[in-house]
Parts: sequence; structure tokens; C-alpha cells
Amino acid sequence: MISALSASLIDGLMIGLVYGIAAMGLTLIWGVMRVINLAHGAIIALGMFGIYLLFTNLGLNPYLGLLVVAVAGLLGGMLLYQLTIRRVINAPYLSTLLATFAINMIIIGLGTAAFSTSPRNVDFTLGSTNLGEITILNTRLVAALAALGITIGLYLFLFRTRPGKYVRAVANNRTAAELMGIPSSRILALSFGIGVMLAAVAGALIATFFPFTILSGDPYQLKSFVIGVLGGLGNPLGALVGGLILGVLEGIVPNFMPNTWVPVLEFMLFVLILLVRPSGLFGAKR
Repeated sequence: MISALSASLIDGLMIGLVYGIAAMGLTLIWGVMRVINLAHGAIIALGMFGIYLLFTNLGLNPYLGLLVVAVAGLLGGMLLYQLTIRRVINAPYLSTLLATFAINMIIIGLGTAAFSTSPRNVDFTLGSTNLGEITILNTRLVAALAALGITIGLYLFLFRTRPGKYVRAVANNRTAAELMGIPSSRILALSFGIGVMLAAVAGALIATFFPFTILSGDPYQLKSFVIGVLGGLGNPLGALVGGLILGVLEGIVPNFMPNTWVPVLEFMLFVLILLVRPSGLFGAKR
């Protein structure tokens, strides 16, 4: 029993790291521009299909394909911002919700037409590692390490580079940042691009160990909302901790009750955090 729990805990932590970077994309966009991206799940699904097509059609190693997905996500997100979000960024919240929801429906519609809703998988394995009685799938281990590396990279970007400091300045006070000469429009486009990139990369990593369809992003979007609220919306690093908490929950709970209880407990936790500490565990108190 102890070894089973240990294996579940390790597995949950590894998956939780990937959940964390998915939620980072959502919470970064909210933190910088106060936009709730309802296309987040569809973008995660695009990341899944991106890595799948690169591996299946071009024979590209999934972890090299990850770089392609990241660049495509960044550039695609910046383009998406310029074409759609920029036009409604200063409008009421409902306008940005409708805009991102429309993007979500367009992606799902085109994806369904192109790929149907049949499950796909990336037929790739790295074997496993045995730690005593615990077996760790190496694809999950590499995905967790990649997620950790991406988190460190995001932290260094936000706190050690000039564009990252501009992102934080625009997030804190866009008007004051503009008065200081910071090009807020370009910074907002960059921020949205990074958020989309994180979602696409998370989807690509998830595709290396779970089957998926064009509709598979929706559950991960819901998880991202739970994680974002748990860690504090607008706090990308809090999202990582929130992802770990959710991953551990998903890993441990099935040892004691049916899997169907996992989403119930996740959303009970979601409601509890909203009631007790709306700013999240790592958000500022109001």
C-alpha cells in the first residue's frame, strides 16, 4: 500500500508540473491584461496535434518538436492578439470573453473538420525507471523536467530581462508604464503570445503520455482555472504550486475512491478557495 501511494504521489507530482505550465499561460494573460482566455483549452489541443503531426508526418523527435510548437505558439499568439484581442482589450470583460470564446469555437470547428474526433496518440516511448518497487515512466519524467525548466525560464525572463520587466510594469499599471515610454501594445502582444505558447507546450507534453482528440483541451482548461484560482490569478509561479497540488490530488484520490470523484473534489476545492481566500493561496490579501 505504501509503495502504491508513493508511486501515485510521484506520478501526481510529475503530471502536476505539466498542469502548472498550462495554468501559467492562463494566469499570465489574466495578470497582464485582465483577459480570461476561453480559447485556452483549444490551444492546448492544438499543441497536442502539433506535436503529433510533427512526429507522425515528419518523424521529428517529440522533444525537438516541442521547440517548433513553442515558437509557433508564441508567434501565433502574438498574431491572434493583433487580429482580435487588441480590438476589444479596453472594452467590457464580456467583449473579451466573447472574442476568446469565438476563437475557441473556430479552432474546434476547424480541428474537427480536419482531424475528426477520433482519439490519436504519439506512439513514442522512453521506457521506464525503477526505484525499488516504484516504476516511473520516463516520458512523464522528461515532461516534468521540461515543465520545471520552462518555469525557471519564465521566472528569469520576467525578473532578469528588460522585456520581462516591461511585462510586469504593464501588468501593475499600464497607464504609468506608457508614460514611462514602455510600448504597452507590443508588450501586451508579447504577453498574450507567451500565454498561448505555454498552453501549446503543455498540450504537446501531455500528448506524449495521454491519448487525445481536438476536444481534449476542455478538461485541461477547467483544471487551469482551478489551478489559477488555487495559486492566485495573475501569479504564474503560484500556478506551478497549484498544479502540483492538483496533480497530487489526482494521484492520491484514486487509491481510496473511484476516479469519478476526482473532478468533484477538484471543484469542491475550487469553490472552497473562492469562499475562504478568493485571491488564492499565493495572491495578495485584499
